[in-house]
Amino acid sequence: MSATDPPLRDGHGSRALVAALVDELVRSGVTDAVTSPGSRNTPLLLALAAHPGLRTHAVIDERSAGFVALGITKASGRPTLLCCTSGSAVAQYLPAVVEAHHARLPVVLMTADRPAELRDVGAGQTVDQLGPLAPVLRWQHEAAVDTATASTVRYARTLAARALHAAAGGGSAGPGPVHLNLPLREPLVVPDADATDGPAPADELVPPRADGRPWVRRTGEAGRPDDDAVRLLGSLLASRPRAVVVAGRHEEEPRLGPALAALCELLSLPLLADPLSNARRGDAAIARYDALLAAGGADGLGTPELVVRLGDLPTSKPLRAWLASLPTDVPQVHVAADGAWQDPDGVLSDVIVAAPLPLLEQLAPRLAHAPRDPSWLASWRAADDRVAAAQASVLDEGDDDTAPTEPWLARELTALLPPAATLLVAASMPVRDVEGYMAPRGQVRVVSNRGANGIDGTIATAWGLALGRGDGDGEVVVLLGDVALQHDAGSLLAAGRSGADLTVVLVDNDGGGIFHFLPVGERADPDVERHVMTPTGLDVPAIVAAAGGVLHEVPRRADLVPALRAASAHRGLSVLLVRTDRAENRALHRRLGEAVSDAMSAPPLAVADETAPSE
Repeated sequence: MSATDPPLRDGHGSRALVAALVDELVRSGVTDAVTSPGSRNTPLLLALAAHPGLRTHAVIDERSAGFVALGITKASGRPTLLCCTSGSAVAQYLPAVVEAHHARLPVVLMTADRPAELRDVGAGQTVDQLGPLAPVLRWQHEAAVDTATASTVRYARTLAARALHAAAGGGSAGPGPVHLNLPLREPLVVPDADATDGPAPADELVPPRADGRPWVRRTGEAGRPDDDAVRLLGSLLASRPRAVVVAGRHEEEPRLGPALAALCELLSLPLLADPLSNARRGDAAIARYDALLAAGGADGLGTPELVVRLGDLPTSKPLRAWLASLPTDVPQVHVAADGAWQDPDGVLSDVIVAAPLPLLEQLAPRLAHAPRDPSWLASWRAADDRVAAAQASVLDEGDDDTAPTEPWLARELTALLPPAATLLVAASMPVRDVEGYMAPRGQVRVVSNRGANGIDGTIATAWGLALGRGDGDGEVVVLLGDVALQHDAGSLLAAGRSGADLTVVLVDNDGGGIFHFLPVGERADPDVERHVMTPTGLDVPAIVAAAGGVLHEVPRRADLVPALRAASAHRGLSVLLVRTDRAENRALHRRLGEAVSDAMSAPPLAVADETAPSE
């Protein structure tokens, strides 16, 4: 099969994903598995028994099997796998799991389970398999293993790495037991006639790492980087000058963004920086990566030799899809300050747990004379410039009397903010527009509630930012839509009456504009309009008056700068009201995408050779 074939589903998919999971556990150092018989765990048993690198030991009783696994772990010092069927068999592991918890022994439970539709409906051998063991586990995860695609194969291999990391003491409690619960659908055994010689279906979808390497290597601990982390990242950057750096949200250390931008300029590396990273600045910043990648603009730039990520993943779906499409032999490294796992597509090859700023400070002198390829950065910058010009050709249509649009507002507002200002962006359409249209610039801090990505509490968060300002901090501005305002109108009233010094830029498109970008947004259906698009009908002037604020309406582009100046000069609550149309906004984004696609498909302009000596 190929990646374009229909996905393997049900038992067929289970067989492929379980095989990938077992293979990755063995690649990562597991040598022994203790199994107990059953029907639901047949795919697990067959995968364990078939792997040439694994010793399997059959123990009929699960209670005994658990303690046998503890003995193997004590003797070998390595994690041992435990495999059983569904139902009360899982409960029989509890005594051994309790002992493993207190003795700090790494044991990995792989328990088969019924799929969701067979739970709580009287199906046999179906119990709560997660709750009873949870208090004495280091980590627990219920895996989706019934549909094999390229993304789920990467997920299965990454799952093995996460489980072994947790069992080895990746958290604060030291080594101990972990639990993978695997709901399996029938057919549990695929007929021999369906079997094929050669690579397993999972390996055809996504090949494993070369030379027997595990899918994900993890090094370091939270805090200052250790020598292994510095050596690993330093050697990768020194040997792969055509690398790409991706910077996402990292709010803990404001100096990280400028330091990262400086390192990318030193090494001539394209820097794809989310505005929330504080790194979208300097000559290496590629600000329009979202539109560039969506239009396939990276195809003509060549495959990078390395990807280095810092901070959270940016919002951009095209960026995530591009990273997931890179060949498996391209190392993708994440520098994770707190060790949090940030890999929804299962593409990382290395996780370096270290405080990123000290890591960069130690790397810079080591890489001062490393090989670099200025033409690599120059080609990305030329593509970025073409995207910017294509966007401007659409956004700048009209004149000063033209009504502002949402992308235009995001571009202009981020360019007009005064130095030291903080911009809080609502985690819906505004944060996507800022990511897509903010040009590189320094001296402005952009933040958003992107932990859980909710829009509730946006005004209250901005109020807190205003209260928490220190010496030298500038004004606080919040960009949000009318749905986010409705969620937090009480905070606007309270903040205004408290005298908070706050500027609110409100995009009022009377509803959830982001939902127009979903397939359901194409439907002219009253129920969709009422229940999905959710028009708010807010009386914004009345709300601002009740909060004791000053309202500045911005019906024309020419009104934006005077309104921002007036808000900056006012001490208290100011609200800039920009009214837009949801349907027109969707059409505008389509035109922008078409303009960028046309620009990227045109013959490329010649890129100046920056390696040539200047006169």
